Amino acid sequence: MDSFVDLLIFGAGKMGGAMLHGALKAGWPATRIRVIDPNPSDTLRADAARYGFSLNPAAGTPAELVLLAIKPQMLDSAAATLKMHVDANTVIVSILAGKSIADLRARLPGITRIVRAMPNTPAAIGRGITGAYATGGLSEAERRQVLALLQTTGRLEWLDHEADIDSVTALSGSGPAYVFHLVEAMAKAGEELGLAPDLAMRLARATVEGAGELLFQEAETPPATLRQNVTSPGGTTAAALEVLMGQEGLQPLMTKAIKAARARARALAG
Repeated sequence: MDSFVDLLIFGAGKMGGAMLHGALKAGWPATRIRVIDPNPSDTLRADAARYGFSLNPAAGTPAELVLLAIKPQMLDSAAATLKMHVDANTVIVSILAGKSIADLRARLPGITRIVRAMPNTPAAIGRGITGAYATGGLSEAERRQVLALLQTTGRLEWLDHEADIDSVTALSGSGPAYVFHLVEAMAKAGEELGLAPDLAMRLARATVEGAGELLFQEAETPPATLRQNVTSPGGTTAAALEVLMGQEGLQPLMTKAIKAARARARALAG
């Protein structure tokens, strides 16, 4: 990006806070960052004093880029305050689950440049993945600014259709919970084989951590190939995979689960 623009972060909870720290770490000047949070934590107040960004300022020059990271149910009450910090040239990046571009335009008349984004919780450690859809009208410079913001917490995938946000929510937005549950299930299975609970959990966690890191480092290698590399014909892994890859195994169950998550995302959107 050629230069950093004036950034307003509206809501500094877990995800908004992660993006705030990601932006600061990436070199975004604190003097060009404003944060609005109706109930700032002591940590947020301390960070404002430490880094020098503005916390809950009065209305001033309209922000060029806004990250909208409040709870979705707060949109109506927050809109009046937000209007004082934006104008027709502001780009809004919304990570509000279930709130469509039409919802945002209805509450922010005159705003036409909107990006809907769905990050996930590994953003807190810079290893997140975000799916994003942008309305028409964003210039190349504005798209680079959005990219610079969203990539401060991990990778970004641009989407062709707004409707794809619900699928992204179901797959990667909720996905970390599926992986955490996998660890729980593996550890429980280890207990049933006679391992001590704490040992079973350490083994399960370390296995998933290592497998995830291997996926990251072997980014050009398909997961199927990595799986095959672990699997000796007629061996122990093959015996387990025969169950997991069976007709009632992991794939149909995972598909059913992710479809349920997408259906819920659509229902919440109204």
